[in-house]
Amino acid sequence: MGQDFREPGHLPKRSTGPFDSSHLPRQRRGITPQMLGRYPDFDVLETVDDWDHVTREAVLSRVHVSGPLQFFSEAEEPTLRALCDTLSHQHEEPRVPVAEMVDRKYAQGKLDGYRYDDMPDDRETWHLVLQGVDEVARRRFGRPFHQLGVEAREGICQDFSEGLLQGGAWDALNVKRAFSVVMRGVASQFYSHPWAWNEIGFGGPAYPRGFARFGLMSAREGFERPEAFAEDPVRDVEARHE
Repeated sequence: MGQDFREPGHLPKRSTGPFDSSHLPRQRRGITPQMLGRYPDFDVLETVDDWDHVTREAVLSRVHVSGPLQFFSEAEEPTLRALCDTLSHQHEEPRVPVAEMVDRKYAQGKLDGYRYDDMPDDRETWHLVLQGVDEVARRRFGRPFHQLGVEAREGICQDFSEGLLQGGAWDALNVKRAFSVVMRGVASQFYSHPWAWNEIGFGGPAYPRGFARFGLMSAREGFERPEAFAEDPVRDVEARHE
């Protein structure tokens, strides 16, 4: 008999290294990153006919982003992919194509409309960050960032998030703010993708469908599906890092 994921007993209580997401249920309907998620019987794309045609085209254009990169160079591509996968915790297929989505955003000149006054343009920040993580990887391990194992890459990213990286490209950046720029780019692209919506049980665009049970916290919409277990993900992450 398979493991029952309705109770939280299978979840790790404390962090003992890179989080092993293989404990999550396997997706049974639709696609999620690495085919894991809390809502294994939910597929937001089954409601695609409820969306207006402009929204439908915009969302479906994200499903399969392919082709050669246009903004980042061929030399930067392996580092870009490794960094995006590490920050979005995607280590197996299927993956949300974060690297391609970030590349498309900057190739189309779609900036966020603001930047820190002590930081370069976000596009230059990305170039410097890719150079910088490679420099750190070579100093620490004698290999480029994309050739490192998951734990080594996550260690570098942890130091990146805490502003601890120095030397080389990092001297041209406020490191903590550079992490904010990069993480904002990765997270915004990842969570704009319908596979990520499946993972978190997000019902997708509400227009023109709307909500029939708005305000009734104990009731699900007809298109929603129950979680495979009731453990609060925020509290679980906090407990594992105590």
